[in-house]
Amino acid sequence: MTDNASARAMWAEYVASQPEAADARMLVDHFCDNQHDADALAALVLAGTKRATACSLAELKAAGEPPPQPGDHLVVTNWAGEAQCTVRTTQVDVVPLGQVSTEFAAIEGEGDGSLAYWQHSHRAYFQRVLASTSVAVDDALLIACERFERVYPPAEAMNSA
Repeated sequence: MTDNASARAMWAEYVASQPEAADARMLVDHFCDNQHDADALAALVLAGTKRATACSLAELKAAGEPPPQPGDHLVVTNWAGEAQCTVRTTQVDVVPLGQVSTEFAAIEGEGDGSLAYWQHSHRAYFQRVLASTSVAVDDALLIACERFERVYPPAEAMNSA
């Protein structure tokens, strides 16, 4: 686990409420590669609008990270590294960039929810994060389309806050 006090505290609270998660793979990270988007996307997860994310297998390989797997947990932080919530991966489908579905774009919950918006924003993101590699950002780029559910804090706690 990263040395992040707020993430450690959130993970401990979650595991106390769900002891079966104690042995799960847990990561700590923010979405995207800039403060504006990272903070906005964390807010979308908290609101229940964002229920999926996507990364290229090439960016994971370049970072030395394994692909996401169902059952993985992520403590979502804002850009400053402050824990916002915990999500659990429920499904991962690897598809070429050009075959990401309209349905997946909608549940990712970004922009206007359209596939056109998803393709535009994600192609730009993949070009930025893969700029230092020889990987082409084209329709064949393999994408891990990861669906998740927010597991902590629970929705009832969010509604009463």
